[in-house]
Amino acid sequence: MTRKTPRIKPLCLALAVAAAISFPAHALAAEIELPRINVVGEDEQAIARQPGSVAIVTQEELELTQPLSVQDALKSVPGIVVREEEGYGFIPNIGMRGLNPNRSQKLLVLEDGVPIAPGLFLANESYYSPRIERMQSIEVLKGAAGLRYGPTTIGGVVNYKTKDPEQGAKVTAKAGSHGYRLIGLDAGGTAPSGEAIGGISLVKAKGDGFRNNAFDMTDLMLKGGMAIGEKQWVGVKFARYDNEINTSYVGLRPNEFRNDPTKNPAPNDYFLTDRNAFDVNHEFQISDSIKLNTLVYWSKLTRDYWRREVQGRSANGTTFVPCDGSAYCMNGNNRAFEMMGLDSRLHINYDGFGIKNEAEVGIRLHSDKLNNTKLRSRTDPNARSGDLTTDDTQKARGIAFYGQNRFIVSDRFAITPGLRIETYDQSRKNELTGISGESSTTEVMPGLGATWQLAPQAQLFAGAFKGFSPAMVATAISGGGVDQQLDAERSTNFEIGVRGKAQRLSYEATAFRMDFSNQIVPQSESGGVGATATNAGATLNQGLEGAIGYDLGAGWGVDTNATWVPTAKYNSTKIVGGIDRNGNRLPYAPELTANLSVSYRVGGLKTSLGAYHVSRQFVDPENTVVENADGRRGVIPAYTTFDLNAHYAVDKQLSVFGTVRNLADRKYIASRNPDGIFPGAERNFELGVNYKF
Repeated sequence: MTRKTPRIKPLCLALAVAAAISFPAHALAAEIELPRINVVGEDEQAIARQPGSVAIVTQEELELTQPLSVQDALKSVPGIVVREEEGYGFIPNIGMRGLNPNRSQKLLVLEDGVPIAPGLFLANESYYSPRIERMQSIEVLKGAAGLRYGPTTIGGVVNYKTKDPEQGAKVTAKAGSHGYRLIGLDAGGTAPSGEAIGGISLVKAKGDGFRNNAFDMTDLMLKGGMAIGEKQWVGVKFARYDNEINTSYVGLRPNEFRNDPTKNPAPNDYFLTDRNAFDVNHEFQISDSIKLNTLVYWSKLTRDYWRREVQGRSANGTTFVPCDGSAYCMNGNNRAFEMMGLDSRLHINYDGFGIKNEAEVGIRLHSDKLNNTKLRSRTDPNARSGDLTTDDTQKARGIAFYGQNRFIVSDRFAITPGLRIETYDQSRKNELTGISGESSTTEVMPGLGATWQLAPQAQLFAGAFKGFSPAMVATAISGGGVDQQLDAERSTNFEIGVRGKAQRLSYEATAFRMDFSNQIVPQSESGGVGATATNAGATLNQGLEGAIGYDLGAGWGVDTNATWVPTAKYNSTKIVGGIDRNGNRLPYAPELTANLSVSYRVGGLKTSLGAYHVSRQFVDPENTVVENADGRRGVIPAYTTFDLNAHYAVDKQLSVFGTVRNLADRKYIASRNPDGIFPGAERNFELGVNYKF
């Protein structure tokens, strides 16, 4: 059995580019803002309305820092910690407030309000990440307000906002260390009436990789929309992504890391991703006080992961099963996901109870499907076909009702209760044996938030909500069709904070607590050593996070933030695998993460020097300190890296930029999962140019 990964042909790209550039270019009668679901919002008071911690990575910040990926861009956000794997963020591992970053499973990741995980109720794992080059900003929302957007909002909600088409065309070219090169095109135009706009965003990148793990990636987005009369707007987006990465679950062993940290220990392993996605956004301004937003979305993702079978591990390296016909030596762990849904929400501003109110009610229908197969070869270390040994079909359907009402008690005080009811069915069928099984779950998630404007320079916010994340089908229902009674992750979350601006100063500080009644320990091979599908029992995360920005004057500025998580522990006497972990620290929950950036701006020049610090981390529930022989266990020491960035606008058309990452060339361990040491990238550079036509 063979599955070929389709590729975007150069001719198709050329036709798409030509179509975008030849789109009639006329001045807009009125600026068109394509409809989308925002997590925070656009207007000046959007943040002030949120009864929770908010962070926005702006277009200006992205332009200056030139992050390698959305994961790289999120490093600067308070509360977030990332786990590097292949170095370029193609397979993102993003955690929040001490929650394990493995495959970004413990937070909800959206693009323009659309889930980008391949299956919300099957596998909330980030096998794919859109390219940062086609984003205009990133919204991060924590707290009770996140209930409006879906399950798995325990850690928070991250929403990538794609660029809207602009008049004309812009070409971006980048080159850097390890053979990195990128070419990008953004082109768009408007209809003669000025009531429609369309465009293309294309990113093509190749490189040799930080560990000789080459990649070849293409990301294409076609986006457009139009006004329908004076009260309705529609936006349409199509995205196409494919990537071939020579990466593996297998990391370096201790002596390999010491002697050759750029070594690729598994040169036959490839992670092949192919994704198509389509969504339609409709906005209807029914009246001055009533607005209806409806989103229809669909995506299909294939993830083929071809890996050599590990035979043995030692301090000096990894040995693999020989492909001599005697045993299976090459595995194709191949998955095909299809996801679709409808999300419709009604916004109503009204007077009631003697005060002003802002209400939002909605419904979401969602379905997931997964075909999981394993192909195995005995003879070919570069196989893309073989014996079919696993054929598993998983399905899930869910319906959610949600609503909230913001009671504006006064000009200074508002309280927002909310409720989400999520009910879903999961099923699994072994296509080889015909055995199947089903499970059903209903969750009721209440939330309550409040904002209080203490003074023009200070706003207090607070919230409490019930968090929930569904168990994966592959673990909730066994291969024999038996419901494993694996509870969903449930938590009671609290936060209280203050934010504001005073002349040159802006700030936000938040205290948080996430009290899990049940947390599921890592559920897949990517979770590393000891990854099992287990109800781990109660856990507790609590700490503080804060951010400060200050304009020093004369073009100088400083921005800093830190997240302190003194408590991230197993909080139960439940015995898992014969081991009592009560009181142990959770894996990949550093006590302190911090950012410091000093910037200088004059004329068209913008520069910054940034520092990123992560304190030590445990990688297993047993909190092993001493590194073991194969490098899979042992503490990850603290590390600090520095980045230098510069951006210069020569004129309105031409700008040049450059960045040096890990300026001091710090050698450090970024992760010991999934299977061995994954080093952080050594010092590397990137130079680029933008030209607008």
